[in-house]
Order: sequence, then C-alpha cells, then structure tokens
Amino acid sequence: MQFFQMISDQLFKMQWLYDGVVWLVEAVFGLSMNERIGNSVHFFIYDTIKIFILLSVVIFFISYVQSYFPPERTKRLLGGVTGFKGYVSGALLGTLTPFCSCSSIPIFIGFTSSGLPVGVTFSFLISSPMVDLASFIMLTSFFGIRFAVIYLVVGLILAIVGGYIIDRFNLGKDVQTFVTPENQRAIEEGGMSAKERIDFSFAQVKEIFLRVWIYVLIGVGIGALIHNWIPQTWIQTVLGDDNPFAVLLATLVGMPIYADIFGTLPIAEALMLKGVSVGTILSFMMSVVALSLPSLIMLSKVVKGRLMVTFVAIMVIGIVIIGYLFNQLSFIL
Repeated sequence: MQFFQMISDQLFKMQWLYDGVVWLVEAVFGLSMNERIGNSVHFFIYDTIKIFILLSVVIFFISYVQSYFPPERTKRLLGGVTGFKGYVSGALLGTLTPFCSCSSIPIFIGFTSSGLPVGVTFSFLISSPMVDLASFIMLTSFFGIRFAVIYLVVGLILAIVGGYIIDRFNLGKDVQTFVTPENQRAIEEGGMSAKERIDFSFAQVKEIFLRVWIYVLIGVGIGALIHNWIPQTWIQTVLGDDNPFAVLLATLVGMPIYADIFGTLPIAEALMLKGVSVGTILSFMMSVVALSLPSLIMLSKVVKGRLMVTFVAIMVIGIVIIGYLFNQLSFIL
C-alpha cells in the first residue's frame, strides 16, 4: 500500500516538484511558505509547471499511439465507446486520475483528439477532479464512510448525466478544431518510421501547447492570486443555515477558488463544525474542485461558447440540486 501511495504522490501529484518549488520559494526568493505571498508564489510556479508537464506528456503519448491509428481507424475502434457504457467508463476512469480541474484538461484534450465521443470525455472531465480513491479515503477519515460514499456516488451520477446531456444536444462540433482528430496531420496507415512518429508527436505537442499556454498562465495566475486570500470566516457567514440561498451561494462562492479535494477538506470540516448543512458543504466542495474559474478559463480555449455554457449550466444546476436534495435528506447522515 505504501508503494502505491509513493507512486501516486511522486507520479501524479508530483511531490518532487512540489518540494523543489518549496526550496525555490524559500531559499532563492526568500519568502516563507507560512505567509500568503510565499504560498501564492509557490502555488503559481508549482501548478504551472505541473500542468505544462501533464499537457506535454499526455499529448505526446496519445499522439504517438495515434500515429498507428489514422482517424478513420480510430473512429472504428472507438465506435463502441458510446451511450451509457461510454459515460460510465469515462466517469469511472476519472476516479483513477487524481488531478485537479486544471490538470484534467490536458487529459481531456488528449482523449478528444484521439476520437473519443465528446460526451464520454466530459464525463471524465467532470469526474476526474471530484472523485478518486485518495479523496474517498480522506473524506472517510474526516466525515465518515457514509458521507464519503454519498459524495462518490453523486459525483459519478453528475458525471454520467453531464456526458449524456452534452451528447444529447449534439455539441461535439463545438470543440475547437485544433483538438479534433479530423484536424490532426494526415497519417498513412503503417507508413511512418519510428523517427517520423516521434516527430509527429512533438509537432502535436508544439501545436496544442502554443494555442493554450497563455490560458494556462492566466488561469493559474488567477488561482494563485486568490489562493489563501478568501477569509474562511467570510465563507462560514455566507453559507450559514439561516440563509435560504446557502446552497446556491456555496456553489457560486466555490467557483473562484482553485483547489483540489484536499485543499477543500479543512474548510469543509470547519463549515461542518459551525453547523453548516451537509448539502451546502457538498455543493461547496463540488464547485471548488470541478468549476474553478482558472479551469474554466483554460477550457474556454478548447471548447466553443455553446458547449462551454452548457457544461457550466449542467454543473451549476446539478450541484445546486444535489445540495438542496441532501439538505432535505440530511437525516441519512
């Protein structure tokens, strides 16, 4: 178990990078990680590098594999990954990738460019930052097994329903053309050498990187500016049970905050100790991890307006419904 935890920490969460940036901030910049400025600088550098690494590695790997599968062949192979089975597969795959909302977008780009149906890729995009094994374990230790199971189940349901609605509205054409398989360089089946495949993969990385890098910087920059700068007492006041709009406000308040599930746990625990309702806490946590403003800025470069609006509407409405529902059913916890 410790071995797999080490792999998760070093490979997915990039603990080595986190520690290296801590050294950079404290030893080189002379800032303290215990102060807001130092923490925000660390946040910006660490998340920017992490996302660029993920973007480059994922696009290179998927492009190299794709070099063996021209678009038409890819469509034939992935043709069965549709419908309910596809949405469930995408949502469950998201639980295996412990990434924040911004870090999930490079994976989303890779899946979309490989020809996976848009609804399936959005099921992944919704589920990935919200539910994974590590968050389930942490939620269990903080709030108990029942709360953790409910969070996991409603997160998967929202991911599956979201993917279904996006496919139902036929919004696949609203993905930017530079990440669709039809716009990939022509690949002759079986006609590329190993060097040509590597060159092809690097070219794909370069093309997508040049299109999205500025949005990554803007998104993470916003996240860094607000990281640790929103007072917890203010959140607790706004989300109290005396406010009938607490669930809706929890969803909207969570959107500007950029953090993974682990960053939201201390706030969620404090809210629970202050007597904030379970549904309100669920809505706040889901909004923070799946609808952060920085991730939406990055996603807006990949998808067009109608699809973007539909995605945000699905998430906000779904999260609010979940919050109000569980406030009414809070006795089950």
